[in-house]
Amino acid sequence: MTAPQPKPWIMDIAPYIPGKSKTDDGRKVAKLSSNENPLGTSEAARAAFARHAHDLERYPDASAADLRDAIAAANGIDPARIIYGTGSDEVLHLAAGTFAGPGDEIIFVKYGFAVYEIATRRVGAVPVIAPDKDYATDVDAILACVTDKTRVVFVANPNNPTGTYSPKSEIARLHAALPEDVLLVLDHAYAEYLAPEDDDGGLELARTASNVLVTRTFSKIYGLAAERVGWGYASADIINAMHRIRAPFSFSIAAQDAAIAAVQDTDFVTRSRDHNSKWLRWFADEIAKLGNAGLRAVPSKANFQLVTFEGAVTAEAAYHGLMDHGFIVRWLPGQGLGNGLRITIGTEEETRGLIAALRKIVGADA
Repeated sequence: MTAPQPKPWIMDIAPYIPGKSKTDDGRKVAKLSSNENPLGTSEAARAAFARHAHDLERYPDASAADLRDAIAAANGIDPARIIYGTGSDEVLHLAAGTFAGPGDEIIFVKYGFAVYEIATRRVGAVPVIAPDKDYATDVDAILACVTDKTRVVFVANPNNPTGTYSPKSEIARLHAALPEDVLLVLDHAYAEYLAPEDDDGGLELARTASNVLVTRTFSKIYGLAAERVGWGYASADIINAMHRIRAPFSFSIAAQDAAIAAVQDTDFVTRSRDHNSKWLRWFADEIAKLGNAGLRAVPSKANFQLVTFEGAVTAEAAYHGLMDHGFIVRWLPGQGLGNGLRITIGTEEETRGLIAALRKIVGADA
């Protein structure tokens, strides 16, 4: 008897591996592996969520009209051109599924978000990986990969898992050089951590261009990772096409209202951005002091730091050593970063504690 067989491109997918919540021996320690907000969640968002404890039997608004209105008001965009999904991950999958299929090509950078390859292979498209420039996005390398089969280009800015950033001029140059029938997807999962002067112009491009989609999430600076609320913004034609394959319901009524409260609580967002800016800078400075031990902090504008290890202590050894000291970080050999650790910026106590542990591991305190 022959069992149903999956499409061959499905079996080529390496399943996504999330950051660990516990150590190998089951201990729950400081989790700095998933880029969560160390300040938690806006109290206004928590209160909004709690108000719906008695609505569990109700379907949420399938159009998420109130949430789209709130997002639009906060960003100065048209709510009719906003699509939502279960995290920005679903919106990324919708982009690939709407605009690419078997035989088409989707481009992303060497050290790009793991979901890009999954979304590409899921629809039978061919992943095309552009070389990096010192762990960062190389616009010229991306453009060199474009062929008549290219349908989508994924660019995260800031990039995950490297934290690197492409300025507005480079994003504009990339868009200007792409064929008009290629969809440029700008993944802005960490955009709220940028200073205003670092805006890459993505939302404005999506407002004016016919082939740009911006995706964002409530999982990072808004602290709503558990509720999986994401959204995208593009031309009416792009959004209309994506809606045709979107699941009719994603997140709950409580999640919608929590997200509305979160996007309106600008004080919490500012405090989160300020905290991250201060401790990201401090963290990078401390890693620079360990340069003699072969450690390097790759320049980051996200809420995490990629630290590379080129000395006697390997990234793998440091990963397990930090776990022994009570810190879980992200080691990513499956993404070609066997020499690096991605470390979330935590609370002051967590950040100072991790650096102290790292100094012991590499022998800087000897």
